[in-house]
Amino acid sequence: MVYIGKSVERDMYYGAKPDLFRLAERMRRKPTTAENILWKRLRVFRRDGFIFRRQHPIEFFIADFYCHKIKLVIEVDGEIHSSEVSVEYDDSRSGEIERFGIKVIRFKNVEVLNNVESVIGEVRLIINELSSPSLLGEGD
Repeated sequence: MVYIGKSVERDMYYGAKPDLFRLAERMRRKPTTAENILWKRLRVFRRDGFIFRRQHPIEFFIADFYCHKIKLVIEVDGEIHSSEVSVEYDDSRSGEIERFGIKVIRFKNVEVLNNVESVIGEVRLIINELSSPSLLGEGD
């Protein structure tokens, strides 16, 4: 176990360094409007045991939202992520995170702002897929 304010599992951070935790904490204090909306809606999954964390450090990166139980990262991308260079960087970043067996999904800010119900529906489908007994090692 490592202690960062409170007791946490070390493996859920994949070697993230203390500076990244401090940056993530600052980022949690100033979420975008889309992140705030999605955060409030993701909390519905807690009742089923799928707890999302905001601005979660993973190795060298900070994921917008992360559920360790099913190894799912959700990113909410603003306009800055539309350029060709940003898309390439995001794809590379997703690949680095996915090498830990984590699934990365992305939504645009406008999707969250204009149709959060659809976004939550998509997240629900992915949660159901990732939490199926065969993927969690149950029923073998």
